[in-house]
This record gives sequence, structure tokens and C-alpha cells, in this order.
Amino acid sequence: MFQRSAVQPSVPTERRRRRTIAFLALLAALGVVVPLDAGASLAGAPPASAAGQLVWADEFNGSAGAAPNAAVWNHELGAGGWGNNELQNYVNSRSNSALDGNGNLVITARREGSGYTSARLTTKGKVELQYGRIEANIKIPRGQGIWPAFWMLGAGFPSTPWPNSGEIDIMENIGREPHLVHGTVHGPGYSGAGGISGTYQHPQGWSFADTWHTFSVDWKPGEITWYVDGQQYHRVTRASVGGNQWVFDQKFFLILNVAVGGDWPGNPDGSTQFPQQMLVDYVRVYDNGSSTGGGTGGDLPTGTGTIRATANTGLCLDVPWADASDRNRMQLAWCNGNAAQNWTRGSDGTIRALGKCLDVASSGTSDGTVVWLYGCNGTGAQKWVYDSGTRALRNPQSGKCLDASGGAPLFDGQKMQIWTCNQTDAQRWTF
Repeated sequence: MFQRSAVQPSVPTERRRRRTIAFLALLAALGVVVPLDAGASLAGAPPASAAGQLVWADEFNGSAGAAPNAAVWNHELGAGGWGNNELQNYVNSRSNSALDGNGNLVITARREGSGYTSARLTTKGKVELQYGRIEANIKIPRGQGIWPAFWMLGAGFPSTPWPNSGEIDIMENIGREPHLVHGTVHGPGYSGAGGISGTYQHPQGWSFADTWHTFSVDWKPGEITWYVDGQQYHRVTRASVGGNQWVFDQKFFLILNVAVGGDWPGNPDGSTQFPQQMLVDYVRVYDNGSSTGGGTGGDLPTGTGTIRATANTGLCLDVPWADASDRNRMQLAWCNGNAAQNWTRGSDGTIRALGKCLDVASSGTSDGTVVWLYGCNGTGAQKWVYDSGTRALRNPQSGKCLDASGGAPLFDGQKMQIWTCNQTDAQRWTF
């Protein structure tokens, strides 16, 4: 998706089958054993060896018509061509960006009078990544002049202008080429039409808009590799940019959008039908072994120990009365070394005590949602990522941090919740 200025869902049963298969593949990659129906197939899933610990995800779970999670996504707004002579006006309207109630984000491009509206969502300032396997399961739209994209810009943008900021296009499709998707990098000396690009053709020559597909990059220091449905088709290294600057060893933010028209795809014509929708099942980031642990934290050591409140190291995360019953709300208590404070950090992103998992109540995403103990079930409510810089424990599904209710000063018996990450003493932990 060149960046030059600042300015038919599938049948529900098939949909559920694809989500189940994708999630089982994830669990297998994380070492969680789940029985697989004899008739199920993992065809099309990324190779298990390619994915490590899940360090961040948005599964787009929520009620139909709800807005995308504001703790994760920003809406970029406006028209003006966006550097590519595009025709759409990006708006923050549930008619153009909303959850569908079936676990999907839906971005809709519409004809509005003599013009077009659509949505462009970014994670700038909220989720910024450095390295990892980054993937999304997407059903793209179709039609002449329709331009869906899943991509990233360097976190320094716009203070660092494009293309010096760097751009990684994980997936782009232009409607006149329904059987092709493109992966590209743009940087100083290799941008716009001179970007370093690879193209993947549908194995059967069919339209990518017909079914769901998984688009991903494996991003490591000095190299980026592209995949569609687990099949590698493009790789760029420092050597690929020749004497130009490699600008991809820094943090980037994510972008999802559907553009209408522009220099590359051309404009809609009489064959283009509106509205057009891009459905996004999930966006996930896995640790691929790079030194930053996926760029979102994730360096809480695997093993067993206490979780101490940094503001008062005499207090530890505690299971009240060592009671392993489901829904027992977590608290701070004076550190005593007993089993109620003996936490195990698993490679699957869970934090466990007494055979149960640290859990966000009812998979909640709102400030003040209770954090309790619950039977381990592999859901996003039980995944935690540690940021060694801020010492925060963050739940990627909600985008919120483990927080001592009421804030500092901390005290014995203080209850746990999730809250917008704010780097206060109520959210600082050591393991």
C-alpha cells in the first residue's frame, strides 16, 4: 500500500470449521494437546514449526455492530487521495468498520452518492511490533478498483516521513488481478513502483476473494519472508536493498484497510459492485525466536516462581486461601512462599497456580474486569505478555494490563483487575 503522504461471507458451518482448524493448529504449535476429529484437516494452516508463543492477538470477538477494540485500533480519517489518487473517504462509522458477531472484523467500502467511503484502521501508539510471525486470516473483497491491504508502517511515521519510515506490505490485492496477491517492502531508494515485491498466484488460478486465506510474514533482524496459507513465496534481506538503507529493524504498527481506486488498481467501472467487504477473522503475532521476543514483550521467563508487586516487593500475587475454585478473584498478599503464590509461566503464554490459570473474567475487555483463577482452556483470556521495560503484564486479547484495583499505595488483600495500561505502580510486576 504505497504511502506517500500523511494525509459473500462463507456458510456458517464452514466458517466455524475453518476457525476450529486454525485454532487447533495454534494449540498444536504451542504444545497444547487437543483431540482432533478424524475428519478434520489442517491443510492450508501455516506449518506448526513456523509459530512459537502467541504474544499478541485480536480475535475480533464481540457483539454484532460493535466497534473494533479502541484500546488496539485507531481510525484514520479523510479523503485527499492518500498519496495514490485514491477515491475513498475514510470514516469512523459502523457502516464501514464493525464486528459481525461471528468473530470477524468487517471493513466495508461503499458507494455514497458520487463518491465512496471505507475504513482504515491502525495500531499506531497502541500495538507496535518489532519482529515475529505476523499473520491474519482474511476474506478479501473483489472488483475492479478495489484495493484491500494488510500492512505495516514504521512507528516513527509521520515524524519520519515515508519512505524513510519503512513499509512492509503483508498482503495487497488489486481487483483486476483476482488470482494474485503481492508482498512488498518500501524504503529509501526502493519505494512506490520501485518497491521490492513478490507475487503469489492462487494454486488453482481462482479468485482469492472466493474463500478465506492466511497471509503472513516471518520478520527477523535483517530478513522478511512472506507466506500465503503457509506457502513461502517471497523473501527480502539486507542484501536485497543493495546500497540503500535497511529500515526494518525497528518497531512497526499494523494497518488494515480497503481503498477504492488509485494509480495502481485503477478506478471502479461498470462491473464493480458495491458494497464490498473485507472480513478479518484474526490478527496474531507469534514469537519466532528473534531477540525481542516478538517485539511486544514476552520475555517473562518460563519456569516457576512468585510474581511480586514492584512497588512493594513484600506483596505477591496470591490465590486467596489457596482455594483453587473457579472464579476465585486474585489478590495481593504478603509474600510467604506457599503454593498459593507459586506461579508457573508456560510456553503457551499462560500463568498458572494450583493447576488453574490466571484468567480475565468472561473474556472481558473493559477497565475493571475481574482477574480470577479459572480452569485452563486455551482462550485469549488466559494469555499474558510481559514488557520488561514497563514491567507490565498485558492480556493481548483485551489490550489491558494486570492492575491492582484502587491503585497505589498497594496493600495486603488488594484485588486484581485489568485496566488500560498506564505504567503506574499498580501495574508493575517482577517474576
